[in-house]
Amino acid sequence: MEWATNDKSPHVLIVDDTPLDRLVASMVLKRFNIRVTTVEGPKQALEFLDTEHDVNLILTDYCMPDMTGYDLLMEVKESPKLKHLPVVVASSDDIPERIKMCLDGGAKEYIVKPIKDVHVPRILSYI
Repeated sequence: MEWATNDKSPHVLIVDDTPLDRLVASMVLKRFNIRVTTVEGPKQALEFLDTEHDVNLILTDYCMPDMTGYDLLMEVKESPKLKHLPVVVASSDDIPERIKMCLDGGAKEYIVKPIKDVHVPRILSYI
């Protein structure tokens, strides 16, 4: 896990099994003074969210082993404690059916990777 330290800025939890994708998303968000925590999978994200209460948004990859980003989205939306959290799904795949499924499931947005500076204002608008 990696943390950026500025308690007044928004806190985004990045969930991605690929170290390079976690690094890229983290670097982009930090340029906008966003606090970032990174984890490598949905199970770690749920464990972190069980103990950490200041996360403002979840940015999750879609394709991960064991659980997909959609599975994480469903866990979050079904949890009374977490359902208020906005979730943005990111993937390198631009598959219309998958995008519709994620948005219909409650994702605020589906972004085709890589995460870029141009995506950040929209991501922040969901906080």
